[in-house]
Amino acid sequence: MGDVIQFRRMNDGLQNVMAGLGDPMRDKMAMSSYGLSFLDDSQLAAIYKSNWLGKKIIDIPAMDAVRKGRDWQAEQDQIEAIEAEEKHLGFWQKLIEVKIKARLWGGAALFIGTGETDLMQPLQPERLGKGGIKYLTVLARRDVSAGEINQDVLSEFYGKPSYYEVTGASGTAMVRIHPSRMAIFVGAPHADNLLSRGVNYGWGDSILEAVYSAMLQADATAANIASLVFEANVDVFGIPELSHSLSSPEYEQLLMTRLLVAARMKGINRALIMDASETYNRKQVTFATLPEVMQTFLQMVAGAADIPATRLLGQAPTGMSATGESDMLNYYDRVSSIQNLEMTPALHRLDECLIRSALGSRPPKIFYEWSPLKQMTEKELAEIGKMNAETANVLNQTGLFTAEELRTVVGNQLVESSFYPGLDQAMSDSDAAWEADLDEPPVPGPPDTTTPAPDGATSPRSAQHGEKIQALALNGAQVTALKEMIVSVGNGEMPESTALNLIKNAFPAIPEEEIERMLAPMRTFKPKKQEVVTPQVPPVIKPKKP
Repeated sequence: MGDVIQFRRMNDGLQNVMAGLGDPMRDKMAMSSYGLSFLDDSQLAAIYKSNWLGKKIIDIPAMDAVRKGRDWQAEQDQIEAIEAEEKHLGFWQKLIEVKIKARLWGGAALFIGTGETDLMQPLQPERLGKGGIKYLTVLARRDVSAGEINQDVLSEFYGKPSYYEVTGASGTAMVRIHPSRMAIFVGAPHADNLLSRGVNYGWGDSILEAVYSAMLQADATAANIASLVFEANVDVFGIPELSHSLSSPEYEQLLMTRLLVAARMKGINRALIMDASETYNRKQVTFATLPEVMQTFLQMVAGAADIPATRLLGQAPTGMSATGESDMLNYYDRVSSIQNLEMTPALHRLDECLIRSALGSRPPKIFYEWSPLKQMTEKELAEIGKMNAETANVLNQTGLFTAEELRTVVGNQLVESSFYPGLDQAMSDSDAAWEADLDEPPVPGPPDTTTPAPDGATSPRSAQHGEKIQALALNGAQVTALKEMIVSVGNGEMPESTALNLIKNAFPAIPEEEIERMLAPMRTFKPKKQEVVTPQVPPVIKPKKP
């Protein structure tokens, strides 16, 4: 019996001997690998200056992350002071500048200028007073040198540079700055800062590094398609014994003259005159599938940049029932993650200084939220406004909130939505006029009289000077409840003393003497007796017997 040959498996997820997958002799992809392509500063500058795709990839996410601003949650005067300080410092212009430079060069920083001279001391926001921030300076990665990486695991700056160096006023001496005095922004973060080398040491990589190959392929494809336009129509001449005759220089000269004359004749007469033995054909290049090829490469660029093609290329959505809304919502979520996960932590210390510089202190309840990027249509705004108004009306009828509280909340909601221009100023003027009326001394006069209401009830007293109408006015549900308790006393269903205590607890704004005046008529009130109507039953007529 012969030996049994045992076969071993010689394949894994990437190799297959029988199919030739992974075999360098048969599979052209077997030797493919990824390599690092570093872009120096001159290449980055050239791309940003001369390539429209590269510039849009850098600018669009940075602009979208900043353009809608922030919504501060604080008192109106505090919000105005903070926004005035932002305007004074040029905060938003410098924020978009530092974000663009960080994405292009791999890193940038906002230097917080407080007027202090010892810049290696940590910045302590709690020591700043009003006007504490003197200026903000944008420093690109090319303007700042990162120091050695902090490897102290107990430090809040672990894994980041221990200091930054910039050129001093003399132009020669280097000035060291503590990292707490800089709001640091990076482009594409390194996987490990300890392994970073070169000019991007202590920073990040340019956003263009990862999309460079896709951009290059798209540009090369577009250039080749453009060159094909010049070859759209090719004239082909057939000349007898051309190869044999070209050995003579005289024939070559005559041939060139012949072709030149043919071209001139064709251009003037719109016809070509040639010898009977010559042939002429026109070859046309077909461009039918080239748009799909170009679109595929542009889609690859959009995917590499993580920007929808509708936003990057400015094109309309394609496909059946395509609106592009889902793509834009995903993109807005990505921009929101940039705002909350990258920009908010980078701006935390600067924001603490900004609040103190604007207000002189740090109220604990002040915070902000990034404004949403999605812009609603007028129809959507109208529908939301209608739903908010209906909600406010329902809350008012429940009696859980006073009309003054709802007026303040709904007014702020309408002001923030900018649905009614000038509403903020109108509300302020109305409040000022109301406060002026409250400051007037009360005019002595006869006491208020009550007006009888239906069913023996009385209406609440009118507001005295110094009291707010919202504290005395009753809504529909409260009036109904008050009426039911008064009627219960008149019907003998509830003792008068019990009703008095219930009304005092339920409606503390109504004085006790007024409650007694409302209940007094019920002592002599006799409810009308309801007559019992007996239904008449028609007589039963028995049929006669035949």
